[in-house]
Amino acid sequence: MKITKTISLIGVFAMTAVLIYAFTRGNFFTEGSQLLSMPWGIVSLVDLYVGFSLFSMWVIYREKSALKSIIWVAFIMVLGFFTVSFYIYIALQSSRDDWNRFFHGRRYSLSA
Repeated sequence: MKITKTISLIGVFAMTAVLIYAFTRGNFFTEGSQLLSMPWGIVSLVDLYVGFSLFSMWVIYREKSALKSIIWVAFIMVLGFFTVSFYIYIALQSSRDDWNRFFHGRRYSLSA
């Protein structure tokens, strides 16, 4: 579990760095329109949001609160794998080194 926590923290720090870089050096609307004008740019975005959607389904499954799920999903859709990495780290911390608790969250007692 320590390796997974380390990898998720590396993801948080890496995504923080590239998000800061992109927001301070790039132009979201200009570069976004260029990306959407290329077939592989469209493929990449569809691939990304399919992944976000699938991961969001797991978040909704394991969270107790619908409001909390909605907030997490909104952040995933906006901030991407920064949020995913952060969510995984929090889920690992709260799982008390139990993989079933990590994967099932609120449903842990039902799965045990």
